[in-house]
Amino acid sequence: MSADIDHRQETGVGTVDAVVIGAGPNGLTAAAALADAGWDVVVLEEQPTPGGAVRSAELHPGFIADLFSAFHPLAAASPAFRALDLESHGLRWCRSAAAFGHPDGPEDDDAVVVRPDPADTAADLERRCAGDGRSWLALVEQWERVRTPFLHALLRPFPPVAGAASLVRALGTGETVRFARMLALPVLRMSEELFGGSSARLLMLGNAMHADAPPDAPGSGVMGYVLTMLAQDVGFPAPAGGAGALTDALVRRGESAGARVLCGQKVTRIEVERGRAVAVQTASGERIRIRRAVLADVSAPALYGQLLPSDAVSDRIRSDLRGFQWDTPVVKVNYALDRPVPWRSRSLAGTGTVHVGADSRAMVRWVADLETGVVPESPFMLVGQMTATDPSRSPAGTESCWAYTHLPRGITDNNSADLLAERVDTQLEAYAPGFEQSIVGRTVQRPHDLEAADANLVGGAVNGGTAQIHQQLFLRPLPGFGGPRTPVDGLFLASAGAHPGGGVHGMCGWNAARAALEDMKPTGGLRRGLHGLTRRLLT
Repeated sequence: MSADIDHRQETGVGTVDAVVIGAGPNGLTAAAALADAGWDVVVLEEQPTPGGAVRSAELHPGFIADLFSAFHPLAAASPAFRALDLESHGLRWCRSAAAFGHPDGPEDDDAVVVRPDPADTAADLERRCAGDGRSWLALVEQWERVRTPFLHALLRPFPPVAGAASLVRALGTGETVRFARMLALPVLRMSEELFGGSSARLLMLGNAMHADAPPDAPGSGVMGYVLTMLAQDVGFPAPAGGAGALTDALVRRGESAGARVLCGQKVTRIEVERGRAVAVQTASGERIRIRRAVLADVSAPALYGQLLPSDAVSDRIRSDLRGFQWDTPVVKVNYALDRPVPWRSRSLAGTGTVHVGADSRAMVRWVADLETGVVPESPFMLVGQMTATDPSRSPAGTESCWAYTHLPRGITDNNSADLLAERVDTQLEAYAPGFEQSIVGRTVQRPHDLEAADANLVGGAVNGGTAQIHQQLFLRPLPGFGGPRTPVDGLFLASAGAHPGGGVHGMCGWNAARAALEDMKPTGGLRRGLHGLTRRLLT
């Protein structure tokens, strides 16, 4: 955190228009949006510093590590962050020479990468497989046409009526139907239909694995398509000075509008009277009364299972919660290196993100390990080269980097995490001979470490719940509650547990704030009535 931001543990707040529970990117975004509308807003954060899963620290002297998220293409494209104008509050983005790359096995000395200029990326793909360069440029041209309406449809509350209508205007009815079919494809099939060569296919496959949908599952291609096109569009940027700089900018933005961010304040209960949220209680015994709304940047199970009184949650919702599925646990290894990563492929030297450990066949085997409870022998992983992206992260000639991968669902013990971390070291040595000898500092973040630092990362799950189709759109987090509204009036789910889900984009908080503001308009009663009718039908 920057030294000029003071988050004293104040008490005696009394009564406010709104309480935001949690100072992650979604909570801070929600607070700024409400404060802009003239609301008296206080953010209560359990941890001693704000940020949630967007924080950085010096884990080894002179080396700045991003503790959770690091590269932020969704943030760079976020309508919420753009509206908040975070650059005017100190945020500065850094970009690497190439957004990301994906070697086709440890012996690949000519790994494919995405360059800033689409023509350069296309020329490289054309060199590898005739026709793939033209296909890449056609895909980029399509993205340029659909970008604004598609992101509107993807990130705004469900159903995306306005975004869908704009898509039809941009593409025409026939092409919109074909586009929708493409998005429904498994990433394996999508990449095969779009490209003839393995290199171009790997670009989409690796990005699809940022989520936890298997590569042969319907809809897994969405993440592959979005991240690949964003890489060519805005790159994979990182905040200058560390991920915490993004949090700093969000805090400054909210405070400039009058919001207060109070840390070391754990909310233990939301009080409900006559079906409406009226107050919150903290672990220190403070009771803060609410005039208008509570926005909870917490997990869905925590909201319904811990914070709300039992009589505010129906048996139907409790039953649905038993079907809530977390995404797979993360193990993250942070490295301080005395030199740049010695990749076998020189093309990866200036690349921010590298997808390591799997071609299409190996990726399917890796997912099978995760689904069958086997700690992968040869893990697929994301590698972030932070100094290559932002030279301020470590001394000249060195590298601050990290790798993260997944344990099987439900396996979160430290022994399994340490075993997987050792296999990460081995995998990196295979792709970059001499890597292990360059390590001067190494820190492993196990699933329980991640959860201890951010209660939303339950069991090391970083996405707020699975990204598979059965828990997306109008099914996220529960059937019929595909958005920020909850069964309690004046209470909104503002975390990645709500649509549109995981990723650092602030839209879950933004959507929750917009819903809270809409409910206070003269037409808000009608909106609440329609929501209540839906709630009664579903519960």
